Amino acid sequence: MTVPANPYIGLDALITPENSVLVLIDHQGAQFAGMQSMDPTLVVNNLLLLAKAARLFNVPTILTTVVEERGGRILRQLQDVFPDQTPINRTTINTWEDPRVVEAVAATGRKNLIMAGLWTEICLAFPAIHAMADGYRVFAVTDASGGVSVEAHERGVQRMVQAGVVPVTAGVVLGELQRDWARTETVPGVIDIMLEHGSGFGTSLAWELQLLGEG
Repeated sequence: MTVPANPYIGLDALITPENSVLVLIDHQGAQFAGMQSMDPTLVVNNLLLLAKAARLFNVPTILTTVVEERGGRILRQLQDVFPDQTPINRTTINTWEDPRVVEAVAATGRKNLIMAGLWTEICLAFPAIHAMADGYRVFAVTDASGGVSVEAHERGVQRMVQAGVVPVTAGVVLGELQRDWARTETVPGVIDIMLEHGSGFGTSLAWELQLLGEG
């Protein structure tokens, strides 16, 4: 009997700049106001790390909002990473029920779907689970997402994992996209991102560069 290949192990299970698309869901004022699972400044920092990683590696990125006229525009710092992109403003709570989002993802031709959103238990979990039924492998960036409580965030992540969604963090996405330090063309960009958004590692890196006379 042939054992079916496990899509979540082996080299092919890792994301690459060529096989991935990023969807950022509802990082708006109203959503941040209701988020209680994590310090908002940490979520913003991780979100910007993730967005800048996608920009550096040319990963197609789709921005979405829900009822923007009431819930607020997308976070300004995030919009500044993609200044020429207009977020898809939905009425559907489940992003994957808006055909514009589904079509935009499908148009990339990529099957690894990286997602982050507010709130984890609803705005991230619903489309993540839904998209898997359409044949996508979904990676949920949990530290660039947040719920209305720690309980809500954790149950949202647990529900996604039970459905087969892979939980990752923003730093993991950056490292997975880089993969090899011999890919020197993106190393300066990775260093810049980590200096700005790498928290403790970023400060240690700045010190190391100083000692090496490079910073």
